[in-house]
Amino acid sequence: MSRIRGEDTRPEMWLRKRLHALGFRYRLHDKRLPGKPDLVFPRHHAVVFINGCFWHMHQCRYFQFPASSQTKGRGPDWWREKLIGNRQRDLENHEKLRELGWRVLVLWECALPIKGRGKLPEDNVVTTVSDWLQSESHYLEVPAPDSLLI
Repeated sequence: MSRIRGEDTRPEMWLRKRLHALGFRYRLHDKRLPGKPDLVFPRHHAVVFINGCFWHMHQCRYFQFPASSQTKGRGPDWWREKLIGNRQRDLENHEKLRELGWRVLVLWECALPIKGRGKLPEDNVVTTVSDWLQSESHYLEVPAPDSLLI
């Protein structure tokens, strides 16, 4: 787990590059906000979280509780508690942000063109995020077309 990056991940860099090219300006990982969002758009009063499907328990093909033989001393109960805690913390942070007047977008890793089959086309992802930033919508979740949201 120590090798897992929390910032400047490949999905995050992919989206940042495309939004910057469209003229959007943002802050990165603002520690003053609940959940330390990946991208903060002060002008649009919006935040974007780019969630890894495993770490945030997304119900898609990329999430599965690890078998105990793969976890090097950490049993299934530890993983279940860890991942459920992550998911619960996400929901609490989204609610806190909305109470503070921030709009929240959650972009799932499985939706990005860098993640293999079942993904959304690149233009669709960028257009969806761009359109949402310029809208009045308070919340949006962008999964891959074939995922099952919980």
